[in-house]
Amino acid sequence: MATPEESMRSLEAKVVVLGSQGVGKTSVVIRYVGGMFSKAVSPTIGASFFTYKMTVDNYRVKLQVWDTAGQERFRSMAPMYYRKANAAMLVYDITSSDSFYDIKDWVKELKKNVDTPIVMCLIGNKADLDSGRKVSVADAQEYADSIDALFAETSALKNIGIEEAFLQVAKQLIRVYETYPNSGLGNAEPAPNPDLFSTDAVKLTEKPAPKHQENDGCSC
Repeated sequence: MATPEESMRSLEAKVVVLGSQGVGKTSVVIRYVGGMFSKAVSPTIGASFFTYKMTVDNYRVKLQVWDTAGQERFRSMAPMYYRKANAAMLVYDITSSDSFYDIKDWVKELKKNVDTPIVMCLIGNKADLDSGRKVSVADAQEYADSIDALFAETSALKNIGIEEAFLQVAKQLIRVYETYPNSGLGNAEPAPNPDLFSTDAVKLTEKPAPKHQENDGCSC
């Protein structure tokens, strides 16, 4: 008789994090995989790679998280990173309507370049800056519904909503895997050498981001 440990299934998925420069993509990812926050995060060059392992229901889930650059000069490189992606975290800044409108371009790119089922999650980051909000929850939810995406508001600074957003994505990936066995899940591309660090479960196994002195006036 198989033990509960032996009866668990494994699932590996590629998750790309997309959005404009300055919306806090890297801060969201580092908060999730490393449990830390720094206000002195440098802009991503190309993409950074992280791994995160979790147990969800009866699955061991391994997420390959690709944090992509938001600068326009790296935009042409983006298809290389989200090729064969199984999920996309679409991040905007709730205090920037332009960053919200930019998400529509990312969605078009995904639909043009990804030919397998993909889980999308719209993320309104910097929820701690609600007094400067330019994108309403209702508008964001309406857009998420229109593209069949999950929706969450997060704050990397205050550690709000991030773990729940990734958990919901993992659960949706399991549903896709069970519904579409040939979706490509479980066969994520081989991992490159990480730019920053990778994680095993919630433990840092490579170089953690250095601690920086926090400066007032920035929220990511």
